[in-house]
Amino acid sequence: MKPLSIYIFSLIFPLFLNSQETTYDKIFFENSLMPESWYYSDVKYEAPAFVLNIEDKLPVHDENALTPGNSLLLNYTSSPQANWNVDLVFPEWRGKDFFKPADQLSIWFYVKSNTELKDLPELAIKRNNSISKTKKIADYIQDFQNGTWLQLRIPLQEFGLDSSDVSDISAIQFSQLKGASGDHEILIDQVEFINSEIRNIPVSAVEINSAEAYEMHVDLTWEKVDPARVKYVKIYRSQDGSDYQPVGIQNTQYYSRYTDFTGKTNQEYSYKISAIGHGYSESELSKPVQVSMKKMSDEELLTMVQEASFRYYWEGAEEYSGLALENIPGRKNMVASGASGFGLMALVVGAERGFITRDQFVPRMEKILDFLEKADRFHGAYSHFIDGSSGKVVPFFGNKDNGADLVETSFLMQGLLTVKQYLSENNSAENDLRTRITKIWEEVDWEWFKKGENDKYLTWHWSPDQEWVIDHQLIGWNETLITYFLAIASPDHGIDPAMYYSGWASQEQKAQDYRSNWGETNSGSLYKNEEVYFGIPLKVGVGVGGPLFFTHYSFLGLDPHRMEDRYVNYFENNKNIVRINYRYSCENPGGYEGYGRNSWGLTASDGPEGYKAREAKPSQDDGTIAPTGAIASFPYTPEKSMDALKNFYRNNGKFLWGEYGFRDAYNLSEDWVGNIYMGLNQAPMTVMIENYRTGLLWDLFMKNQEVQEALKSIKALDKNKDY
Repeated sequence: MKPLSIYIFSLIFPLFLNSQETTYDKIFFENSLMPESWYYSDVKYEAPAFVLNIEDKLPVHDENALTPGNSLLLNYTSSPQANWNVDLVFPEWRGKDFFKPADQLSIWFYVKSNTELKDLPELAIKRNNSISKTKKIADYIQDFQNGTWLQLRIPLQEFGLDSSDVSDISAIQFSQLKGASGDHEILIDQVEFINSEIRNIPVSAVEINSAEAYEMHVDLTWEKVDPARVKYVKIYRSQDGSDYQPVGIQNTQYYSRYTDFTGKTNQEYSYKISAIGHGYSESELSKPVQVSMKKMSDEELLTMVQEASFRYYWEGAEEYSGLALENIPGRKNMVASGASGFGLMALVVGAERGFITRDQFVPRMEKILDFLEKADRFHGAYSHFIDGSSGKVVPFFGNKDNGADLVETSFLMQGLLTVKQYLSENNSAENDLRTRITKIWEEVDWEWFKKGENDKYLTWHWSPDQEWVIDHQLIGWNETLITYFLAIASPDHGIDPAMYYSGWASQEQKAQDYRSNWGETNSGSLYKNEEVYFGIPLKVGVGVGGPLFFTHYSFLGLDPHRMEDRYVNYFENNKNIVRINYRYSCENPGGYEGYGRNSWGLTASDGPEGYKAREAKPSQDDGTIAPTGAIASFPYTPEKSMDALKNFYRNNGKFLWGEYGFRDAYNLSEDWVGNIYMGLNQAPMTVMIENYRTGLLWDLFMKNQEVQEALKSIKALDKNKDY
């Protein structure tokens, strides 16, 4: 028998071994999802010099690329009397912060014109607010020729950079070489930092596991490959079964599937795939597979969207915990607690609709509970982000955020209580899971987050070494209604139901100021609103009611039909907030491209300038639409939501639809689309479509005895008494 110390070490060591976050190449350009221009570029020139641009952005070229489907077109006129430059800016998104060490800049380019070596641009690297010395491309090309793809590799030391840490490099600048002249046209692809030791090592072929055709896209899958050996899987398509053309590549660090959006229905296609190494060697092509596209009914489209978003939480889950990542692509080890709660409900939908079997669902829940039971908790509450391999807090938003997050915990508990009711079979496995969920739920000390016995509010965060340093009280109307509701429902550590009115719906000056400050208005500062917006009356909510996720996050399980207080029934109030959002988008006071009756949904999402909570007012609207806004509103506006779904898929699917359904957001005015899927936004589409279709998640969550008691206690409060 092993000594106990050795046995414990054998259990703990893999956690330390795997705790390092996955690193990846720092790539400035790979492919553009948008067909017109590359948002992350900035063109400047002085006449008579010139650079072809679309609103100061480089055009995208889709006829020739090293890695399909496209490259960037640098069409320039150089003049000794003037100058031009083009910045390729690094595309930032959340969690894109662990890069492989590199010692070379690599750029592939293709000279289309009769350009000579001496007329090629020079390059510089921008790091924060500084710029490096410039280097001539001509000095690093040995076998120059037109009409073929050439790789440029420049050591970072040549730019005066003495570190392999590329994390703070913000842009690559192309500029006119002094003395150059004339008109020139080159294509640019695969702009990245690499390690000089990379060699063009042959890679083995990969085979297609499955190919499934829908109305306008095809999903291909293959066995997971080693990202250390295979950089991309390359996809080829044929309409006649013989002429295969490359249509795309897939990053192997995040996916073992590829979505080919053809934009056509009632077509037949054949596919092959190959493996691409880190030195861009290519394997032999796979055996072909054939598919047939088909027109889909409304019900089939709904199921398609549900299943694709569900896959984020099934296939895309963090490896060790089985829980949801914050966004994909992004950090691979960082579990998001709130998104995981939403994801649990998406998994229930997957099991109920047959995307997975119940026999697959139960072991996943066992894995998840194994993790949650061992992960860091603070007075029973979980942190916002958790390392999936170790269970330790990840203070992603800064050192102050190194403890409990009560709101994210409430989202997680909403999901767990829903799962508890779904696991209704009388067998040892499901009985055990129900018991374990009950224990986790009952151990959350909601009362602790009052800060003091006489405090009227719940507080969002608590730090084990800084206590209430993030002193943020929970005051509605917003997404935190579920937090107060579950705190009231808790059987062992619950709060007085009167806190619903003294805290959440407080009339105190503190609460009024809080609402007025973030809402930029006094309308709704007393919780109730009573204003009319775009012809729609609003009883509760600040201003126009806020971003649409206010009507989603608390109501994935909590049935808004049954949730009411002295002010309003929340199904009706939520419906009116959605209708206000819809009418604002139709009126489109900002004149943004793409807004209309079938294109709406202002909520929290990624955007051209980063993550932001957008809503139906000019100060919080920048032209960015998130599909989850309209689609997760299906229970409130089914016809309008279906119109939006069809538009997002049929008219914008080429850039908006991918491996996990709809990408997070897009902005046609900026020719921008998010490259990510977000854990907080994918599940509400799966869940709220299901609530619209069958009410499944509402029925399950509301069956919990504690939920029923909380509902009764809120309704029983003296409606004429001030708290």
